[in-house]
Amino acid sequence: MSVAVRYYSRSGKTQKVAEYIAEAAGVDAVSVDAEGAGLSEKADVLFIGGALYAYGIDDNLKQFLKTLSSDKVGKAVVFSTSWLSKHALDLIKNELTDKGIQVESDTLYFKSKAVDGCRDEVVRFTQKYI
Repeated sequence: MSVAVRYYSRSGKTQKVAEYIAEAAGVDAVSVDAEGAGLSEKADVLFIGGALYAYGIDDNLKQFLKTLSSDKVGKAVVFSTSWLSKHALDLIKNELTDKGIQVESDTLYFKSKAVDGCRDEVVRFTQKYI
């Protein structure tokens, strides 16, 4: 099974969660604005995360989501961090669903300050999908 982890983070909190997911899956976590972030081969499972910024997701994440297709992603698992709202989860899920990508209903969310010490929970969550 092939697994990919992509994320966008401004504060480093979503990045930390992405790195925990990647560690559990044995892959690298890649920021969507990094060179080579695109999926060159099909990912059976794509863990994709971002946070809410001014009531929307960051343009870097929006642009990355536009590059995805159902022939490159078997299913997506969405995660997010924020200090206020879980709304980014819905925004990401909707973008993926609109592209015909299967999205797991279960998501992973942490309030930003709760990211410290969440590694074990992230690992348990990740192992359900790999």
